[in-house]
Amino acid sequence: MDLILKETIASLGREGEVVKVKDGYGRNYLLPQGKAVPATPANLANLEKNRAVIAARLAKEQQQAEEVAKRLSGLTVVIEQLAGNDSRLFGSVTSADICARLAAQEIVIDKKQVALTEPIKTLGVSKVPIKVGFNVTAEITVEVVPTKA
Repeated sequence: MDLILKETIASLGREGEVVKVKDGYGRNYLLPQGKAVPATPANLANLEKNRAVIAARLAKEQQQAEEVAKRLSGLTVVIEQLAGNDSRLFGSVTSADICARLAAQEIVIDKKQVALTEPIKTLGVSKVPIKVGFNVTAEITVEVVPTKA
């Protein structure tokens, strides 16, 4: 099934692209959610008329993502957690915790953008990638320290 994307989907492509997807994915998810439209001749003609507007919007979003990535690169976030004697945490540091610390530094991102494969469960320093935009990532350093009694 050929569809025209109405918004950027990381696993498929950018807004305005014509993509080929399996029938079930298109029919059951993309079309009902309004994320795509069928690639009919009328819709393709409409896409060509709006191509310049879409390109300008995507360029602006790309520029904003690069600015946020520049602010994030090299940033160190310190998170205090309760820990035992063997440097293991009572609990874990999740992407929501990292987002909360970044929000305190006036950098607002969604927790889905934090590419944490699994929660951090030990004290120390970890490198965490942040997906800022389409094909734009930044890496921050997360330092987990024990809480001071």
